[in-house]
Amino acid sequence: MKRSILLTTLLTATLTMASDYKYEISPMIGYDFTEANLNIKDDSYPVFGLEAQFNSTDSSWSPEFSLLYSQGVDYVNGGSTKVIRGAFNAVHTYDAYESFIPFAKVGAGYEKISSENIDNKSGFFLDAGAGTKVPFTDNVALKLEAIYLPKLFTDNSGRVDNNFIFMAGLTFSFGEHAQKAAPKTQESAPVVQESTPEPAKESASAAVVAAPVVIDGDDDKDGVKNSKDKCPNSLEGIVVDMNGCDADKDKDGVLNEKDICPNTPLGEAVNDDGCPKTVNLHIKFENNSAAIKGESMPLMQQYADFLNAHTNYKAHIVGYTDSKGSETYNQKLSEKRANAVVLELENRGVAKGQLSASGKGEANPIADNKTADGRAQNRRIEAQLTRE
Repeated sequence: MKRSILLTTLLTATLTMASDYKYEISPMIGYDFTEANLNIKDDSYPVFGLEAQFNSTDSSWSPEFSLLYSQGVDYVNGGSTKVIRGAFNAVHTYDAYESFIPFAKVGAGYEKISSENIDNKSGFFLDAGAGTKVPFTDNVALKLEAIYLPKLFTDNSGRVDNNFIFMAGLTFSFGEHAQKAAPKTQESAPVVQESTPEPAKESASAAVVAAPVVIDGDDDKDGVKNSKDKCPNSLEGIVVDMNGCDADKDKDGVLNEKDICPNTPLGEAVNDDGCPKTVNLHIKFENNSAAIKGESMPLMQQYADFLNAHTNYKAHIVGYTDSKGSETYNQKLSEKRANAVVLELENRGVAKGQLSASGKGEANPIADNKTADGRAQNRRIEAQLTRE
């Protein structure tokens, strides 16, 4: 039986709520922090909201309608107003991470100010937000979100009025996608009664057979329902994620979501980041030279990007040659090539403190120096990774 390892058994029922249920209703409460030029007292006021979301199975974005209401919003110079906002948003829900279901949304709406003044008028706005849901039960979750809301098309000298809204509430989910109405039963054709009517009635009754109810199954037996399985033909025995897809593509024992070295050769020992101790950079040089060939520059950039993104790693660059030529010449050439790689990485933004170099000449061959292919394998640049 294949295992779905992204979530534990305890959390499986709760963390799938965002996609298993068709509708979500979220009563919310929070605060709006405004620009000072709106002349709102304390530049903030409470907000009450109601958000309704339809979880689409055909798109990664789901529509949401939100209604935000504030009453008794005081102006600095006296008086108060109501603020009513309606918005239509597109919401993208990401894969669950531990006990969190992150989401992002973007949309537009209209803000109605009941008591307008020269600094605060009704108008259209755009909005963008992000947040997370923390499930309590199968269909109830804590919802936290932050929204940036710039109001547009006002009469305020063409300026944009910015609002930052932070809210918390509860999400109630209902209407499971997997629940489908059973097809109507088919009625039998009329039965012509002959000399014995009673047997004819029994025949007609037997002909009325209810069609089976459609059930959301798991055809490839990976623990993920067909309706959610994005890889419906997974091989038996592989570890899968919540979408039913291979969760460890390079088979190094570290899940894709945590693997910062996702293309480790099969069988290579790795640390808990999925990175091996030693990496062959596959850098090519001009013949008898430390000049790096242009075809190797994309590989140099990839490795520079890795070190720039993971500054807790240091790389000791080691150069090797084949056995052709004198041992002294090969030693110096390997050192020059290792230093050339370090210089190229520094030119691509890698900090000097992350890099060091040495040459090993023709030592430690990984293939037979008697063949052209073996010598090509021995002419290599390796990076020995250490993590702070």
